[in-house]
Amino acid sequence: MLKIVSIVIRVNDLPAQSRFWQAALDYVERDPASDDWVVLKPRDADAPCIALDAHDSERVLPPRIHLDIYAEDQDAEVRRLAELGAREVHWDNLPDDADYVIMEDPEGNRFCVVDRPDWAGWERYQDE
Repeated sequence: MLKIVSIVIRVNDLPAQSRFWQAALDYVERDPASDDWVVLKPRDADAPCIALDAHDSERVLPPRIHLDIYAEDQDAEVRRLAELGAREVHWDNLPDDADYVIMEDPEGNRFCVVDRPDWAGWERYQDE
């Protein structure tokens, strides 16, 4: 049996990207960061880790893979992420009824903030 435990994102500025993703997702370092690698884990939830790999790589658009991040309050989360340094990506082909907002982190790694206030899995992520 296989299980996704960690998703790796290539970055240029490891400390800055680590701070962004920790604040964005309320993650913490699983172990102390090295010069070119850190694994961030959820503080209190059962969710995949995010590993940041300081390694030069060409940015390709559209990306072949991206994160979908569910939000209980999409508008508030988009504003909060923008305050942390993320940017909204405007796409001419976005459907009128899209339940997602395309964003990119401070280095241009794209992700979607999906409006899912009724997602049944939220209780796993709530403090007990």
